Amino acid sequence: MPQRCAQARRLSVAGRATTRFIDQGGKPLRLADLRGRPVVLSLVFTNCFAVCSGQTLHLREVTRIARDALGARSFTVLTVGFDSAHDSPERMLAYGRDRGIDDPDWHFASADAATVRRLTDEVGFTWLPSARGFDHITQVTILDANGTVAQQVYGAAFSPPELVEPLKELLLGRRVERASLQGLIERVKLYCSVYDPTSGRYRIDYSMLAAAIPALMVLGMVAVAIILAGRRKH
Repeated sequence: MPQRCAQARRLSVAGRATTRFIDQGGKPLRLADLRGRPVVLSLVFTNCFAVCSGQTLHLREVTRIARDALGARSFTVLTVGFDSAHDSPERMLAYGRDRGIDDPDWHFASADAATVRRLTDEVGFTWLPSARGFDHITQVTILDANGTVAQQVYGAAFSPPELVEPLKELLLGRRVERASLQGLIERVKLYCSVYDPTSGRYRIDYSMLAAAIPALMVLGMVAVAIILAGRRKH
């Protein structure tokens, strides 16, 4: 079994405009439509009442923790049924509803066999038919805002930081289109959010910012020195 949280191959998934799904409402959905925010991708089959169901319920709880820490609209969750013969939009709708998931940024999607095979190959999800339906790896894949595989999280009961920390890194690393005070405050809060294992939640620890101030001052002075040296040269 690979490490529970491992750096994945840099594969572009959402770049395929032809990768089309049908969401739980019967509407077309493309991976390319989800660009702009990180995507948490899970693959299940609806006849799996043990492993897949347990993983989805756990992901539901960790997603709630992640949204509290990172922001309600900071990332998207996509659950795809890989049993194309049975995982219809209606069954995907029932699958999410029966597990108490009422999240506007969580999609449950179906696809044809070719699309499923292409997707599972691209994200490194291994599965094969068995007497129990399917044998498959237990895996959640994190895609960055451009649809590139950024991280894999393995296991049915991973800890919240295994999902939240890679998402936080992606959010901190994104380019800010327009500077604003609110945007700066949000980034500071994001940087200072730390996991508290006692409560099982994230909290804001501004002492991290205080510890970073000296380093920022040094970097600022180095930058000023470089600028002044360049001006003297010219």
